[in-house]
Formats: sequence, structure tokens, C-alpha cells
Amino acid sequence: MDFDFLQPTDLDEVCKLLNEYKGKVKIISGGTDFMIDLHKDELSPEIEYIIDVSNLRDLNYIKEDDNKIIIGAGTTHNEIANNPIVNKWAPVLAKATNSIGSPQIRNRGTLAGNIVTASPAADSVPALLVLNGKVKIKTSSTTKEIPLEDFFIKPYQSKINQDELIVEISFKKPPMECKSGFKKLTRRKAVDKARLNIAVLALQNNIDEIEILRIAPGSITPTPERFEKTENILLNKRPTKELIKKAAEQVSSTMIEKSGYRWSTEYKKPVIKTMTRRILTRVLEVE
Repeated sequence: MDFDFLQPTDLDEVCKLLNEYKGKVKIISGGTDFMIDLHKDELSPEIEYIIDVSNLRDLNYIKEDDNKIIIGAGTTHNEIANNPIVNKWAPVLAKATNSIGSPQIRNRGTLAGNIVTASPAADSVPALLVLNGKVKIKTSSTTKEIPLEDFFIKPYQSKINQDELIVEISFKKPPMECKSGFKKLTRRKAVDKARLNIAVLALQNNIDEIEILRIAPGSITPTPERFEKTENILLNKRPTKELIKKAAEQVSSTMIEKSGYRWSTEYKKPVIKTMTRRILTRVLEVE
């Protein structure tokens, strides 16, 4: 396959190229998915231009802005996992990004790349969902923000248009007293995509009642989402083993409700139930 390789020097030039070559462009930063598609000859035949944004400093940063954490789209998984700001305010995201692929992938792959592929198995997405993350999207003439929960249409398809570019991911700082967790299960003890994953963020008051609870499993529904029915089982209550068991069963039931019965359901049904029970027990410190 022949294509032109372009390296713009700033965001305005990127957006200009996206608008000019609309539908004929593939953007890469880390290029981890691109190299796989290229190797398998699965790159769309419509692609004539590869735009490399990996050297744009305008896309690589992590900063605090009043009550928000803002992460540039080109920030790598490793930079996020080891950043003191992220580890202080969003350890769930640090743990999730640290679980992605191999050290080589984490050093090259970017947060926006993990999001924009719209894979149901993306590890960073459940963590960002429990943080109520948003994506900022730019074109040559406009800028807009979309809540991450509204970004996905179906597996491997998102709401980003051909002339648009993700430039930032942001979320409000959770209360410092929040507790969180992330668990992942892969097919084998090696580098692999998540077979199942789950992120949880919770806040309890001084009598242990749960005031905030956000639960986002991955790899069990067509698109990533929070499980609000499960959250409501525990919200405004003191957690117990019985309530956590009920919540775990609700996750399993919701999976079947949204995804139907598939060849993997008999495996995933008990496993996601167990993963949910274990992570809630640990995060909520129930003995």
C-alpha cells in the first residue's frame, strides 16, 4: 500500500490537513494499532495520507487547572501511569494505563489512541468513565467537549468525524477521600487485551454510607459504560457482603441484558461476578 507520510508542526496544520484530505487520512501518534493494521494489510484502501502527530508538544502534557486534571491527547500510557498528579488524584487511571500491553506499548501508545479505537476492551476507558471524563475535539474551525460516556456508538466506532482530532481528555478532581480500584483479566499470562476489566470509584461518609459510587466494567458490553443499576444497589447504604453480592449479580445480569447470550457468556457470567465482588469488597473495605 502506498501513502504519503506527513509530519505537521502544530495543531492548526493538523486540522487543516484533516479538512483538506477528509476521509483519506489516518492519524498516528504511538502508532501501535496502525502497525498491526499495516502488518495484517487491514488498513482502509481509502487512506492516502498518514499524519504523524507524535512530536507535537501541544498534545503531550498533564496539568491541573483549578478543580480539573487535563491530559493532552498525545500523552503516553507510561507518562500517565507514573505522573504524580494522576497518582494523587486519579490512581485508578494510573493503574489502568499501567496495565496496558507491554512496556514498549506503554512507552509509545497514547491515551487518545486507546480511546478513539473504541475497543470494548480498552483499559483506560473504564477508569476514565468512573472519573466522569470528557474528550475535547478540535477541527479547523471549532472546538467541542463530549462526555466520554456519550462518545461511543458501537464497537470500534465513535462520534469523532473525519475532520476532527481529539486534543484533550479531562476530568474533575474527585474528593481526596475517594477510594478506587481497577482489575483486569487476560486470556493468558502474557501481553494481551483485556478479557474482562472493571474500574470502581467510591466515597463513604463518616458513618460508612456510600455517597459516591461509580462502576464501569469493560469487555462485557458493546460499548463502554457505567453500570448505574449496580451503583444504585449500594448508594446511600452501608456496604455489606450481602449487598456486594447482590451488586455483583446485577453486573452479570446487565451484561446479558445488553449483550445477549454469546459463546463467551457462560465463561464471562461467573467471572465478572467474582471480579465485581472482589473489587467492591476491597475498595469498600468490607470484611
